[in-house]
Amino acid sequence: MNIVIVGLNHRTASVEIRERLSVPENKMGETLHQLTSGPMIEEGLILSTCNRVEIFAVVKETEKGLDAVKQFVIESHPEILPETLESALYLYASVDALRHLYRVASSLDSMIIGEPQILGQIKDAFEYAILHKTTGLILTKAFKKAISVAKRVRTETRISESAVSISYAAVELAKKIFGRLDSKSVLLIGAGEMSELAAQHFISSGVESITIANRSYDRALELAKTFNGVPVQFEDYPAELVKADIVLCSTGASHYLIGSEEVTKAIGLRQNRPIFFIDISVPRNIDPKINELDNIFLYDIDDLQMAVSSNLRSREREALKAEEIITEEIDRFTRWFKSLEAVPMIIALRDRAESIRQTELDKVSGKMGNLNTTQKEVLEHLTASIVNKLLHKPLTVLKEEVNSRNGNMMLEATRKLFDLEGLLARSEGPKKAEEKKAS
Repeated sequence: MNIVIVGLNHRTASVEIRERLSVPENKMGETLHQLTSGPMIEEGLILSTCNRVEIFAVVKETEKGLDAVKQFVIESHPEILPETLESALYLYASVDALRHLYRVASSLDSMIIGEPQILGQIKDAFEYAILHKTTGLILTKAFKKAISVAKRVRTETRISESAVSISYAAVELAKKIFGRLDSKSVLLIGAGEMSELAAQHFISSGVESITIANRSYDRALELAKTFNGVPVQFEDYPAELVKADIVLCSTGASHYLIGSEEVTKAIGLRQNRPIFFIDISVPRNIDPKINELDNIFLYDIDDLQMAVSSNLRSREREALKAEEIITEEIDRFTRWFKSLEAVPMIIALRDRAESIRQTELDKVSGKMGNLNTTQKEVLEHLTASIVNKLLHKPLTVLKEEVNSRNGNMMLEATRKLFDLEGLLARSEGPKKAEEKKAS
């Protein structure tokens, strides 16, 4: 048994390819059952987001299993040339698969390191697999561990702290200037995507009053409804400066919309209460000279980009700490996973020895005639003691070495030396045994 991954993401495939491979919610159950219907795949789970589509599977044989999952992807999308799809796919197995899963869950493989959405998406994918009964002992353990690893990374590192988007950086700077934002009022000049993202961050930071001025009043009205704000005509924005503690400007104007004259007038009427200006327009819409005025703070997109770059470097440093946590957790999972192989091997070896002991005991007992109870007990104890002493060292070494670099070789040697193939094939194996225990 082994864990394998076949997938693609924003680094390996265009958005057009990712869209075609995306599995909608109403098709997830059917797709999972198709995936696990073949003889090579024991368990299956699909993670489908806007930036990645990945199939996680537990397979009987690694190479054949990887090929089976890859063929499933290719055959499920006949509209895409196989060579186009294959060039975008990445394949992982064993420890590499675990590392990839843990890095994805901890957002180290995300477009933006430290983003929080991916963990929720992994939880959803896990719940779908549980709901449709396509995950078992191994994937359940792997994904529970991935979720706990991600939580540990967020707790023990600062990977999700500090702003790494322009709009969020603007809000974080406002917090540094004003502290709490719940009593502050915001004026948005322009109602494009950047303004909308900033508005979301301002609202989540406690801002209750947002005024929106836009050349299209309908768009201002639409955004105002979304954020419980107040729309105003675009030409009225100078009058709104007096009420605003924070002004974010993001328009397509080719000239300065706000200059020293308007700001001087506004700050006077505000009795010198400070105003924080954020100009994320290109070209700039706010005259940089206003920064010379008292109680005025102005940041443009270059200032914000510098803050974002600095924060990204900070997250990258924290990512190194996260990688250490992941390596540690991989070792723990690998030990558990290898122990699954050792347990049936140990049971099979004991069964083989007991079968031989019992057979030979029956032969001897038949030749010795009628034995009394005491004699039978002595003979039973003697043969059992010989078997236990013979097995003690091999079993001890097997338990110790299964997690070593030579663990797989030791298991294979035991299988061949004691001719355990038949016994292992007939046994239920760890998966069924654990599932019975759980039920």
